[in-house]
Amino acid sequence: MELLKDQVAFVTGGTRGIGYAIVHTFLENKAKVVLCGSRPETAQKAVDALKAENRAFEVEGMSPDLTDYASVKKAINEVKAKYGRIDVVVNNAGISASEPLYNYDPKNFDKIMLLNVNSCFYTARAAAPIMKENGGGVILNTSSMVSIYGQPAGVGYPASKFAVNGITKSLARELAKDRIRVNAVAPGVTDTDMVSALPEQTRQYITSTIPLGRIGTPQDIANAFLFLASPLASYITGEILSVDGCART
Repeated sequence: MELLKDQVAFVTGGTRGIGYAIVHTFLENKAKVVLCGSRPETAQKAVDALKAENRAFEVEGMSPDLTDYASVKKAINEVKAKYGRIDVVVNNAGISASEPLYNYDPKNFDKIMLLNVNSCFYTARAAAPIMKENGGGVILNTSSMVSIYGQPAGVGYPASKFAVNGITKSLARELAKDRIRVNAVAPGVTDTDMVSALPEQTRQYITSTIPLGRIGTPQDIANAFLFLASPLASYITGEILSVDGCART
């Protein structure tokens, strides 16, 4: 498929799990992708793996500090300088937590909000003017099912993803006049490294709570991002797309 042919995409948290699947799927659809990792070596490792699979993939890595606006703006400007445009931004980088409130270090709450929320604002602030100049673009954020239903502990994570939803819906309204669409994907339980390491009994219990009868895959989530980034979703903005097998726990 070539749903993103010649599009330039900037993907944070793109070195593993869902982010890596998004990058791979975009590349398969002929996008040019700049993936971001937390460290230069992890970004390069992901690029090397993708290039080993297909030398034709147009992909490179970066490692800006997503919690610092100046660093994010510098990275976005470098992409614009090289490619002349930015068509799609995917804000996938994030961290989670499961500490109960009574043991929750306020510094950890601040850390989650800074990466999960502030970075979404920073990339949008830096990329939107470039998109406007080029006649439009797409901003996609990774939310979570817990932004809708909450979770038993670790309040910082669902709070941050609820904020991501607010950013998504508000920027969709504000940027629509500039032909910039803004949406989010809210994954359910997904078979990343963390879930794969769970005991089989725990995995079976999780599966039993999902009406579709299975845990989601990174590719399931990446397919949703591809749809929202592509012309197939040209009249969709301000949506939080749940991809969770109808799980409601």
